[in-house]
Amino acid sequence: MSCFIVPMAQAIVTSAYRKVNEKSIETADSALKRQIPALEKMLWGGTVLLIVDHILNGELTWQYPFFTALETGGFPVMLREMLTVGVPMSLVLTAVWAVWALSKARRTATIEKPLP
Repeated sequence: MSCFIVPMAQAIVTSAYRKVNEKSIETADSALKRQIPALEKMLWGGTVLLIVDHILNGELTWQYPFFTALETGGFPVMLREMLTVGVPMSLVLTAVWAVWALSKARRTATIEKPLP
């Protein structure tokens, strides 16, 4: 119903961070910092897919109050879903991105410096 709000908020913050620090991200020594654009794309892609899924399932409508959770249980139901589904989803996505970025950096370092 409203679980996509948390990754969308994280995507907005990540996009703002990337825009402000664009020069330092390109020349960063940190593997994670260099891969901020990939995290941004993952977050926005997931958010768009969740919105489409919620529209197709009728959980998100074009009429006020937009969220079916607000009609049935009000804001507490919506907040509970954001905390129980949205936050863990964002944490897992960020953890997967971090593992991917670190493994990519390690793989790249191994390729650039072959073993004797």
